Amino acid sequence: MAKVLVLKRALLAIAITLVVMPLLLVARQYLIRPSRTAQEQQLFKGIVYRRDARSLPRPLMLHIVTIDLTAPGIRVLVTPGLPAPEMKTLSGMPRPIPVELQARTTSEFLSEFKLQLAINANFHYPSRDRGPWDYYPHTGDMINVVGQAISNGIEYSPGESGWPVLCFSADKRAQILETGKCPSGTDQAVAGSAILVAHGQPVSVAKDSADNKGLYPRTVVAVDQSGQKLWLIIVDGRQPYYSEGVTLAELSKILRELGVYTAVNLDGGGSTALVVANGKGSSLLNSPVRNRIPMRERPIANQLGIYAQPMD
Repeated sequence: MAKVLVLKRALLAIAITLVVMPLLLVARQYLIRPSRTAQEQQLFKGIVYRRDARSLPRPLMLHIVTIDLTAPGIRVLVTPGLPAPEMKTLSGMPRPIPVELQARTTSEFLSEFKLQLAINANFHYPSRDRGPWDYYPHTGDMINVVGQAISNGIEYSPGESGWPVLCFSADKRAQILETGKCPSGTDQAVAGSAILVAHGQPVSVAKDSADNKGLYPRTVVAVDQSGQKLWLIIVDGRQPYYSEGVTLAELSKILRELGVYTAVNLDGGGSTALVVANGKGSSLLNSPVRNRIPMRERPIANQLGIYAQPMD
């Protein structure tokens, strides 16, 4: 009888552990989010980060990085494509297609290429997120981007009409083109889904467009008229009472407040991530969300990274 009692207690302890431990792990993710307090700091030479916690029109967390592209040591890198794309049938795709990339998180990209700052970039396919154990891609899975992508002067995804592009020349000038195609000689490029600001004025986004429905985490890149100043703007979302996300129309108004000249919307939702290098490796400046759990990154197709020099 004593042995049976011991066995029952052991099984009960195991059952409690299996239930409680996941809850504790999820609770920890909420506790390690960036606090809802305003903050501004110079991260590196030419790079200033600002965190803006807002209560209207709903709880929002904005992360705004301003980059002086002329500052010493500033260089841009887009995730390189595979050197020799292969024809493969990817998850959920009906036929073989030329594969451009292997998926990685933004933190993995930053660490792999020893960058100082990085964000997510192009929309990508195939992609699914049906739960913690049923998602694609995983790190290392094959994946493609939508719209133009150029890394170190090599184009691995061609420009497409309707997918505006951010282009960096070899002399570090940036421009956003609605045509979806960068000029010859472009060094780095990523593409997005919509122009949100043009010539300093918000651009109307159709309310019924697929990318403008609902409140989502968002990632935006913007430039000034000279092409020498770059903004990276992240809005967290899908996190009640912390940051619930914005529509593209709302985001256009926020961008106008910042005084940007041209801005383009990149991939958002669970892809949205802003990562910075620190003495211990890297850390998240925002709160990415996967499966409704914060501070969890999604493996994605490509990223936009920045090399920079430390402050003296």
